[in-house]
Amino acid sequence: MEILKVQNLYKTYGTGDTKVDALRNVSFSLEKGEFCAVVGESGSGKSTLLNCIGALDSPSAGQITIAGQDLFKMKEEERTIFRRRNIGFVFQSFHLIAELNVEQNICFPLLLDYQKPDTNAVSEILDVLGLRERRHHLPNQLSGGQQQRVALGRALITRPKLILADEPTGNLDSKNSQDVLELLIKASRHYQQTILMITHNNGLATSADRIFRVNDGIVTDLGGKFESISLCAGKGE
Repeated sequence: MEILKVQNLYKTYGTGDTKVDALRNVSFSLEKGEFCAVVGESGSGKSTLLNCIGALDSPSAGQITIAGQDLFKMKEEERTIFRRRNIGFVFQSFHLIAELNVEQNICFPLLLDYQKPDTNAVSEILDVLGLRERRHHLPNQLSGGQQQRVALGRALITRPKLILADEPTGNLDSKNSQDVLELLIKASRHYQQTILMITHNNGLATSADRIFRVNDGIVTDLGGKFESISLCAGKGE
């Protein structure tokens, strides 16, 4: 089942001598349950791509559909609601609410949407992420790795069609980075969750089902993880 389809996507900033083509004729699709990584040098267009797919920025041209719904044919309010219910975000900076505990932070997207959290679903996510014993802790009582687990739980709680992870291990040491990667893979398999992850860590990228490289706004599908290791080696940000 196709979850994400990007067609002929362009994003341009400025005009004339200051014109920058951040994305150029980008087209690809993701199926349900795929875990894909996006690699490329700093300024290549990776974050612009994720921001457009997540409807945090508007493309200059092209089409983005999620579960058959065209994001940019929606009115702004409709798009905001659709994004909240169908797209989960995991950022490099955890963006947890300091005054809320682990369980409350995870449930926050549901509360924003005036939905009552399902107790069983919350407990399951806490167990999957290894946070049951931390459910009443505040963010400042957690390690960086634990905070990123909470952020992942917050992205999972609405069972979104798509999770966008922007350098989710960027603020973590190697041990916690590997733990978070394993949890992303587990989420992809356990919940049949479609995940698109930006990373500068090529070692992490090779664990994905597919790897995309972004270079000067052009996205190239490098295919499966094993065939892509040599193509990604030595090309971090």
